[in-house]
Amino acid sequence: MADRLPERRLRFELRELALVGIGAVPGALLRWQSGVQLGPHLGGSAGANLLVNLVGSFLLGFLVGPIPRRTSLLLLLGIGFCGCLTTFSSWMLDVAALIQAGRPVWGLALIGASLVLGVLCAAAGLGLSRLVFGRETG
Repeated sequence: MADRLPERRLRFELRELALVGIGAVPGALLRWQSGVQLGPHLGGSAGANLLVNLVGSFLLGFLVGPIPRRTSLLLLLGIGFCGCLTTFSSWMLDVAALIQAGRPVWGLALIGASLVLGVLCAAAGLGLSRLVFGRETG
């Protein structure tokens, strides 16, 4: 039995890798299409990036709630999907673009709004998760 332990670990690691990868592809595609489809209607990439970051914050808040068998969902949706949907680099690129365009106050406003609204969305997601699945025990 002990000699099969490395084989079991490898299968478990491959399963984790597959869950993250399966979630990452739709997250990346949705991020890309949000910029293409929503950007023109939301004031450019900054508006689209803010929206997907807030949606991702809500989903992450929901996922950290009292969901049964949460580990697989966190790998698939939390790390994979939300990891590709929400990106720090796109957010900072938007801030840098605003600063370069001579609009540093808008850059700071984007940082503040993203942080405040992101925390509020995560809290709302957690609240919904608790409403749906009940409060955690212990």
